[in-house]
Amino acid sequence: MSESKSKVFNVPNTLSLIRVFLAPLVLLFLTLRITAPVKFLDNFNLIETPSWGDVLAGAVFIIAAITDSLDGYIARKHRLVTTLGKFIDPLADKVLVIAAMIALVDLHRVPAWIVLVIITREFVVTGLRLVAAAEGVVIAASKGGKIKTVFQIIALSMLILQVPGGMILMWVAMILTVWSGMEYLINGSKLLVESN
Repeated sequence: MSESKSKVFNVPNTLSLIRVFLAPLVLLFLTLRITAPVKFLDNFNLIETPSWGDVLAGAVFIIAAITDSLDGYIARKHRLVTTLGKFIDPLADKVLVIAAMIALVDLHRVPAWIVLVIITREFVVTGLRLVAAAEGVVIAASKGGKIKTVFQIIALSMLILQVPGGMILMWVAMILTVWSGMEYLINGSKLLVESN
């Protein structure tokens, strides 16, 4: 492998790519409806005893979410930030979250309109970043955006595993999603006006 290829396919980028491929597994495990209950979880005061499909999906989702924190940390610490990494990391996050939300809508654990609000925000922010990039401006992830991601991951993990309080956290995540989206729009409004 050439030196340039080894820089592109470094550990952080590989972790991001793994996350992209783990997302369909979350969808698969949830929608296959492997309904056999996990008996040892009966004593954990869950909304309903999770099935093996829920547990497998939850495990894959949590592992994938951990790779998100890990790849960013490794990239910054070892100065392995690449153009591919800047592209694949946020894409992997969106694919993972959207895959989980689609499955949870199908299972009637999350209202479809909440998912639509969250996905719309992602399109708006991504579009704003594309406009900014065309103008030679980089829009970094905001603190609000990072906080909403943490709440989304925790809420989705709880909803997948049917842990009480998951829907309350999903409401919080949705509010944070709208708030951080508005933050991006307000900060980027000057750029949108000037680009006309």
